[in-house]
Amino acid sequence: MQIGYKLFAEGFSPQEMVRQAVRAEEAGFDFVEISDHYHPWLESHGHSGFAWSVLAAIAARTERIHLATGVTCPTIRYHPAIIAQAAATTSLLADGRFTLGLGSGERLSEHVTGAGWPVVGVRQEMLREACEIIRLLWSGGYRTYRGRHLSIEDARVFDLPQAQPEIAIAAGGPRAARIAAELGDALFVTEPRTDLIEAYLAAGGTGARYAEVPLAWAPTTDEALASAHERFRFGPTGWKVQSELPNVRDFEAATRFVRVEDMAGVFGAGPDPQQHLATAQGFVDAGYDRLALINAGPDPDGFLEFFEKELAAPIRALRRSG
Repeated sequence: MQIGYKLFAEGFSPQEMVRQAVRAEEAGFDFVEISDHYHPWLESHGHSGFAWSVLAAIAARTERIHLATGVTCPTIRYHPAIIAQAAATTSLLADGRFTLGLGSGERLSEHVTGAGWPVVGVRQEMLREACEIIRLLWSGGYRTYRGRHLSIEDARVFDLPQAQPEIAIAAGGPRAARIAAELGDALFVTEPRTDLIEAYLAAGGTGARYAEVPLAWAPTTDEALASAHERFRFGPTGWKVQSELPNVRDFEAATRFVRVEDMAGVFGAGPDPQQHLATAQGFVDAGYDRLALINAGPDPDGFLEFFEKELAAPIRALRRSG
């Protein structure tokens, strides 16, 4: 079991995320992961810094903690040749402490180049080709690849780490979980779904299984849920909505009728460690062994101290029920 800290890139400035990552290392987290978005989900979030610059700064300021993208879409806003280079450089700067999380993306951040937004089947075909291109470039030398959607011509990444970074592939359904098994080294999810692990294992997946665990720490449960609603009310809209809406204004409209009480069934909230452990237990029971803790509460330093003093030991001790 490894425990990570989710850097809320939409809610904090790049400088603040670097500071939080350094503090997360001090608090004993095993890894930090950061979303790679162009836009925030909600206007009120107010931030969406460039993830790769933040990762480079974290690599320079830390010594032990592992870094990961959670996740990068390597097909529309970026070309996979650029991600192959960015990931290789980040791994070098972090002395190998880097995992490349990949996914098929959300329209919110990918439509900005004007390239259009393909249907999900095409997006997954593109993700397959992107993974193949990245692996090819990491193998060294000048490479050419001509796919149905993506191509490279005489491309070479000159600065390569001794060991290739692991690739964790995000899955919102069984088809993507099979891609994770076939082309990735690990699985990445945002829900405690057993069907995704079953599809991953059935397709031959043997790697780590990452999951984001929604928590909200605050001195009172009411304060924690109010903060979760303010910051993460886009979560209950579901993956199909999150992947398809094109701009921040749409998410403001789509979340207009999400209530504070709707967050209670999703987030472990408040000051009681048992509430947070119960939420994490659901992911452990589903079979996930790399838990990235989200704090939707109002005080990141309070949460990091809470983890260090009250949550770290019992959450690492969690085992599958029965």
